[in-house]
Amino acid sequence: MRETPMTSLTTTGMGCDDDRERAAIRCTAIHRTVAHRTAAYQTADHQTVTGSGETAVVLADANSFFASCECVFDPSLAERPVVVLSNNDGCVVARSAQAKAMGIPEGVPWFKIREWACDHGVVARSSNYELYASLSARMMSVMRRFFAHQEVYSIDECFLSQQEPLRSECNSKADMPAVGTESLDETGAMRAASPSSLESLTQRCLRMRTAVLQGVGIPVSVGIAPTKTLAKITNHWVKKHDARHGVDSWDELLAHLDHDPLRDVSVADVWGIGRRLAPRLMSHGILTAADLRDADPAAIRRQYSVLVEQTVLELRGIKCISDAPDAARGRRTSQIMCSRMFSHAITDEATMRQAVAVYAQKATQRLMRQRSLCCEVSVFCGTGPTDDDGTGRMMVHGCATLPDPTDDALLICQGAYEALRSCMIPGLRYVRAGVMLSGLMQADDYQPLDGFKAKRDTGLSDAMARINKRFGSAHVGIGYGGVRGKGRWNEDTGATWSMKRAMMSPRCTTRWDEMAVVHA
Repeated sequence: MRETPMTSLTTTGMGCDDDRERAAIRCTAIHRTVAHRTAAYQTADHQTVTGSGETAVVLADANSFFASCECVFDPSLAERPVVVLSNNDGCVVARSAQAKAMGIPEGVPWFKIREWACDHGVVARSSNYELYASLSARMMSVMRRFFAHQEVYSIDECFLSQQEPLRSECNSKADMPAVGTESLDETGAMRAASPSSLESLTQRCLRMRTAVLQGVGIPVSVGIAPTKTLAKITNHWVKKHDARHGVDSWDELLAHLDHDPLRDVSVADVWGIGRRLAPRLMSHGILTAADLRDADPAAIRRQYSVLVEQTVLELRGIKCISDAPDAARGRRTSQIMCSRMFSHAITDEATMRQAVAVYAQKATQRLMRQRSLCCEVSVFCGTGPTDDDGTGRMMVHGCATLPDPTDDALLICQGAYEALRSCMIPGLRYVRAGVMLSGLMQADDYQPLDGFKAKRDTGLSDAMARINKRFGSAHVGIGYGGVRGKGRWNEDTGATWSMKRAMMSPRCTTRWDEMAVVHA
């Protein structure tokens, strides 16, 4: 008897029942896929798949990215301990290798170690987000030349793949193509090489790492493995041991170590587990990544979730985590929020309007990037501790509904002002504020009931975006944002409430007036 196609099980016009039926079908499909992969693992006599015949996954992760960026245009910092501070120069968020060796912990408040750090020659820098984003884009562009597919995972790491078997070494030197002879497609990415001329994946990653170091100045560690989870573990091992000049593969790790490397990895450090789930696993005797790998996938799914089950299979070398599709990487969010702490407390509404105007425009820029419209604007303001014991914080909140869904910066700012007037209590010392856009919908799908599009001035937001893109952010905006000139906190032309970055390095790649000076 011919099977009924799965798609024929769904019907239209059934509301919630239809949604539940589709969800059940998706869950069934996921469980069938996982069961098939589990059976494949059991057929392999419980041996971890090393990658032969599998598509290799490459994880490239910059070493101490923020600290490394600070050294690019200031070579004098190369051998010195460097720490990068959070917003308002609060806590240590990044450390160079030298700073880590000195025992400086991540997250420690800067004021607690400032005197000690100065006595020991530690160099502190404020967060320079413009510089970091610029160097990240350049780093990703260089790495994209060496592989056909790239999935940017964060500002300092990406997954790469070439649709080829994972091989640690070439069969012979003749198998290595000359540098610069790879075939490129119309996008500038490498085409998959033929088996007869296939370069060792490790050698290609070494060349990629050298190209990033020479072209951008950022050191990168590379881990190669059959799955993303194992690539994460391999990359972490490379960072700790500096193996093969910053590049190593899971195959080589298994071949050269005399013990199971997963025994050295705490279950809390496994990608996808985290600190919250780890205590539950540990209470069931799963202490290391090896314990998690050897656990029964079906039991893990029943006690935890299908995602943890996928992690178990990933640790066994069975691919379960696919590449994020383009739509998911640039997915539309249901809310957009921009929030900051102030360098100095705000007590009056006029000054608070300056901050709210800036945050509303930043949120609108994100709204336009994802091609959405918002229906509601919310503003919240928070005070510092009002009691001697550090308690007594207060948060006020206001909301304004827009006449029509919009992405017009002027209308959104007006809505933010209205929300601020409804909630702010003058005289309190506010230390932070934020603007949230909600009720989002896709701009292309919006159609008013009368059939006519809402009228709005599209030229204003577009013109401001072009000016700020050409000359840098904060050069033009709606209302008095309090940011003039270079907009730095420690200058008379800057707003006293804006984020404190007293030790920020020059933004050499994005500001004409801060370009690096070369002395012959």
